[in-house]
Amino acid sequence: MYNETLSVFVIQGDNMKNILIGVTGGISAYKSANIISKLKKKGYNIKVIMTKNATEIITPLTLETLARDRVVIDMWEKKSNYDVEHISLAEWADLILVAPATYNIIGKIANGIADDMLSTVISAAKAPIYFAIAMNVNMYENPILHENISKLKNYGYNFIDSDEGFLACNTTGKGRLRNEDEIIKIVETHFNYKILSGKKILITAGRTEEKIDPIRYLSNKSSGKMGYSIAKYAKELGAEVILIAGPNSQEDIKGITTIKVNTALQMYEKVFEYYSNVDTVFAVAAVADYRAKDISKNKIKKNDENLVIELVRNPDILFEMGKQKENQLLIGFCAESENLIENAYKKLEKKNLDYIIANHTTYFSSNKNKVVLIDKNKNNIEFDEANKEEIAKKLLNKIFNI
Repeated sequence: MYNETLSVFVIQGDNMKNILIGVTGGISAYKSANIISKLKKKGYNIKVIMTKNATEIITPLTLETLARDRVVIDMWEKKSNYDVEHISLAEWADLILVAPATYNIIGKIANGIADDMLSTVISAAKAPIYFAIAMNVNMYENPILHENISKLKNYGYNFIDSDEGFLACNTTGKGRLRNEDEIIKIVETHFNYKILSGKKILITAGRTEEKIDPIRYLSNKSSGKMGYSIAKYAKELGAEVILIAGPNSQEDIKGITTIKVNTALQMYEKVFEYYSNVDTVFAVAAVADYRAKDISKNKIKKNDENLVIELVRNPDILFEMGKQKENQLLIGFCAESENLIENAYKKLEKKNLDYIIANHTTYFSSNKNKVVLIDKNKNNIEFDEANKEEIAKKLLNKIFNI
């Protein structure tokens, strides 16, 4: 079922954007027809490349009818012109979408294999490439797949993760092709990537560390990944991003102004250095509520007595931003271990926020998150568990109505 068979479509609309869509030999290849049809109705022109295995699932005639153009299948097909077709298609594409993207095609591209028209076109392409993952749950959970995905992400390839549900193999799990409308929205969002052009967005991320002596400090388990994911996607959408980051393990993002701080007081100072000149703030950082009143100059020695450390309140950065808010869109995060929504409502009102994003503390240090977006009228939108990059995209798409 999952032999690598692939179809590729190219779409061009009035804005002269060309999309090359690859359909592999997974059972969900039939869904490509709906993707083509909907994109065609939006004004795009479509060309198609199918691998031979894909033709066992859906006929080339079906896709030719929807695309209103010839379907390319064979690398060695005789043509009346002398263009090198895999090069001409690769140069023509503004975006390549592989949907469904099977275990096999991901493995091929990750390991430099180009043995059919699709893999050869991808190997020659400079356009952004999106893989919409679809496969059996056991294949999806294979660590080799995730090594290949990680490798390709490092090279700049993009992935549309699969949904969880009932699969063709009579099992339930992760691996079902994402809903066609969601795939189309991601494609169209790519072409609207400058939608936040001219906007200045301030983002806080990571944790803070409050010293008690030269080698010890008070802190929390925040990894910084959520804030960095929001910063990365905001930049992709064209925003000018200022990232104020406490200690974290994330890599710097090229093209973003990143300011490193350690303590809550340092973060407070830097936030208000930029706050009056930005349009939007995402306060994602897990800022320490308290700091030691006195920091020992020397390492605190153990003795037979209990150690008492007097703590004093740190300034509430988000509360102060709410007090000073003029025209900024102010978005806070709320991490709770209990009464999630109730506590989020209180913070939304108290801190004068436009939105609050509530999540459970169990997602600290995780690559995944599950959040509830709450607006100032206390309307709630739940986002199912997903990796933090995906959550970041869903949040920004909703907040900015993309």
